[in-house]
Amino acid sequence: MKALLLGLVILAAALFAVLPPETAGFGLGWWEDVLAFLRGGLPVIAVFVALIAVFIGIADIKDRAEAKKEEAGQAGKNRDGQSQE
Repeated sequence: MKALLLGLVILAAALFAVLPPETAGFGLGWWEDVLAFLRGGLPVIAVFVALIAVFIGIADIKDRAEAKKEEAGQAGKNRDGQSQE
């Protein structure tokens, strides 16, 4: 419940900060600054997300190769007459 209340308070503060005082009658009018921040930060965020995706893809390829090796090892044991556990 505390997290919900805190989230609503932060959301209200953010809305207050970006609303233009001329239109809404209240607010700080930081919308242009927020857009400038997003324009500058978006490429950096995109690079980080892309790097994480590449690392996850490499880990997935390694996991699949390891799973194939384990399956091949189990199949070889079964052919030699050993029981599968």
